[in-house]
Amino acid sequence: MMRLENWFEQLMSAAGIHIWQDVAHPPGSNDVPVPISRTLLHTILHGLVLLVALRVLKWTWTKAHSEPSNATLLKPDATKGDAENKNREHGEWTPQRFDYPEVTSCAFKLKNMKPVPYRPFRWGEYHVTMGIRTMPWSEWIELDSAYPAYQRIRSHRLRTRGRGVVRVLPLREDGIVKVSGGAEAAKELVYELAEYLSRRYPTSFRVTRMSSSSCSIPSLGGIPLSWDGRMPICSIEVNEIGAKFDLSILDALQGVEMGEQAMKIVTGLVQEDIAIMMEGSDGKYYFQAGSICIPGFWRMDDKIGMPLDEIHTSGNVPQFREKLEMSMERFFRRMPLDKPVIRHNYFIQVVKPGEIPSADTGGETTSDVDPEELGWSESTNGPEDEFVHGHGHSAEPAAYLEPATLRVRSERQTLRRLPRTGAIIFGIRTYLFKVEELARERGVAGRLASAIRSWPDDVSIYKGRKMYRDILLRYLDEHTEREGVLGAEEGMAVNGYPY
Repeated sequence: MMRLENWFEQLMSAAGIHIWQDVAHPPGSNDVPVPISRTLLHTILHGLVLLVALRVLKWTWTKAHSEPSNATLLKPDATKGDAENKNREHGEWTPQRFDYPEVTSCAFKLKNMKPVPYRPFRWGEYHVTMGIRTMPWSEWIELDSAYPAYQRIRSHRLRTRGRGVVRVLPLREDGIVKVSGGAEAAKELVYELAEYLSRRYPTSFRVTRMSSSSCSIPSLGGIPLSWDGRMPICSIEVNEIGAKFDLSILDALQGVEMGEQAMKIVTGLVQEDIAIMMEGSDGKYYFQAGSICIPGFWRMDDKIGMPLDEIHTSGNVPQFREKLEMSMERFFRRMPLDKPVIRHNYFIQVVKPGEIPSADTGGETTSDVDPEELGWSESTNGPEDEFVHGHGHSAEPAAYLEPATLRVRSERQTLRRLPRTGAIIFGIRTYLFKVEELARERGVAGRLASAIRSWPDDVSIYKGRKMYRDILLRYLDEHTEREGVLGAEEGMAVNGYPY
């Protein structure tokens, strides 16, 4: 305080203001300098200090109680971890900040958005390839008017099959390989989805962010679980179904329990199944966590924990060793953060007519919830609990097999890497299209018939062609003949593959 008074005295003197030493004997009124008491100086200085302190307190209170969504965090170095990850050892990953590309918002409500009409089959010769294409960042997750129906099915599957559809594995370290568990990646995924969905579908998802005064900020590897330096999301509401998910509960949980709770939230947010793949110390990618509620043709219990190559070979994927294994493993290993990809696949499945009752008894039956057999195609594969892995389309041809009960099961598959855990997220969005409706689209019947005929023998077995070939091809050929489509040129997709 004395230093402050001395400095103030010097300032006053420079301004021509004289400060007297003895208040009882002030200089005469004829003195030129303007006199001022030291006691008064002391009072003024204390008042200034008090004023500054009050200003600071007011600023601190205002900042702590400001709108959380406007609060930001200090952005870490964007290059941190980049070099380490490019030259990393197998199974290692340095948490890395990522500058997320802008997400284009969709102005429509989900109830007004029709499912994308994917027709991912080509006229002519069939080729076994990875078939990946660059995925626009804004198109990571596709939602549409079927959202409530899908969520009803997914909720029913989670309720009735539990860890058979949502599961997270712990760290594996058995002397053969070391693989990180899937829990932290599952947590990262929840926050990634909350950030993305609230930007892409702002009329359908509403988020609440943490206050800047929060003592604990959710993070992984020292990097907050948020985009663009904003405060992390603590809850997300889904307007279409009236659901609200509290992300903050994950901080009170650990390990597998935390991871599985995170994947249950994932299940309620999107329409697609998601598998989390983690790199092991042998360089292979392992299926360490997933929400697999509507696979139709395979069960998570048969594949979780397997490396990528074993998942495909145990499932008898045609020509995997010869044409896919090396390129797929190399792609997974090198996949960057900023280049997500997409591919499409399709199958033919049979569904029960509406009047066929389900084997379920009591309460809400599977047929009530899922009449199109989206979750599990029993008409094509037999009962789910009796299924033998790698032997799809194993059911006997159903007596009700006809064009009206045939569906094209179209899969939109996406791959992207998470920046904090290095996990690769494999998304599988499934669409079911009635063959009778597809056949009404000009050129589609002939194109689908050509694609089915072009399958090599091993692909035909894998896709179960023997079950439905005669009935389906006869129906498609009749439509093609009636509409007068001449061949490949006219039968090609107007908007290009995969439409």
